[in-house]
Amino acid sequence: MSNMRLFQVVAMVVACLVAPIAASQGAFPERPVKIVVPYPPGGATDSAARVFAQGLTELLGQQFLVENRAGGGTNIGAAYVAHSAPDGYTLYVANFASNGANKFLYKKLAFDPDKDFAPVALMTLSPMFLVVHPSVPAKSVKDLVLLGKKNPGKLTYGSAGVGSPNHLAGELFRMETGIKVVHVPYKGSAMSSLALLGGETDYIFDATAMMYVHAGKLKVLAVAYTKRWPTEPNVPSMTEAGYPGISVEPFFALVAPANTPVAIRQKLNDAARVIGKRPDAAAKLAPIGVIPQSLTLKETADFLLEQGTKWGPVVKASGAQVD
Repeated sequence: MSNMRLFQVVAMVVACLVAPIAASQGAFPERPVKIVVPYPPGGATDSAARVFAQGLTELLGQQFLVENRAGGGTNIGAAYVAHSAPDGYTLYVANFASNGANKFLYKKLAFDPDKDFAPVALMTLSPMFLVVHPSVPAKSVKDLVLLGKKNPGKLTYGSAGVGSPNHLAGELFRMETGIKVVHVPYKGSAMSSLALLGGETDYIFDATAMMYVHAGKLKVLAVAYTKRWPTEPNVPSMTEAGYPGISVEPFFALVAPANTPVAIRQKLNDAARVIGKRPDAAAKLAPIGVIPQSLTLKETADFLLEQGTKWGPVVKASGAQVD
């Protein structure tokens, strides 16, 4: 057989092997897709996932089903997806805990958030507002910092628990401003807000506490972000307050197991970006305090990479650790 003929035969064999894979990827999805949420039903993560699942179902013609796998500080659900087949049919709702802070908080994880996931789409961002009790004599962030420096170790801030976004936002604030304060952890964001209402603490970083600000029961000084938050245009950003390094972005993103084909992830990303721009999606997400996003695959990858490195120094400085 001539070299040319041999080349043609090999080329035909390779084409036959590759064609089914290409056809399969092009037809994706051909069956229902599972979106794993690492929390129980009813919370913000679950609600956001269901908004996007409904949109993906409508756009891609197959059911996208939310499956709740709670426990282990999000690590159970994350590990399950990390070890799933990289075919696009099992996705995970990445978040601040599993893909930002946990690798610094936990001594050992059953997955590597940086290596075991491939980015798909950033779904939402939520804010962290610096909210103080009315008795605190501070009308601005700089007032609060000055108060903290004049009274080292006297100010207290509450959080939803050790390692929570609220806690690490408070630690980042402490590091950036140089004040000495006391952290008081509670069992959840609602409890920390109620504690602030009762005067048990001086301030918190939180989103849901804004309902008490609107009711005139608490004061808001700033949003821990680089610019003003769209739903609260009258609240200055930390950048405006003179502290551009204090930016906290609790997020929900879709990721897939590592080695999931780019073509599949791109198709999911294209659909998710359409959903992120829909007014009806924004309206559904507004009650839980999150804003839909519309980032490309690369932009999503860059964002997750930043979150995967940003919180290491903050966790270390806080001394927080979970067995």
